[in-house]
Amino acid sequence: MPIYIGAAMIAVAILLSTLITGLTSRFVGLEGPSEENMWLVDRLTGSVYRCQAEGRGKAVCEPDVATGSLGERPKAAR
Repeated sequence: MPIYIGAAMIAVAILLSTLITGLTSRFVGLEGPSEENMWLVDRLTGSVYRCQAEGRGKAVCEPDVATGSLGERPKAAR
């Protein structure tokens, strides 16, 4: 019985750490062409935000529709 309790505790710890990691690393930032612009992608909902910061301080982020693609990866030579 103690083996099952230990295994259950390890499983709960793994699931809890996965949940916490997923919620805390929700956003991914992509740099824009200038230092004032940045794209923020919400990995949970798939929403894209364009953020602008004029000088130091808090950035203003507005929802934006992103179109296009990243392009194809170059084929590796064999």
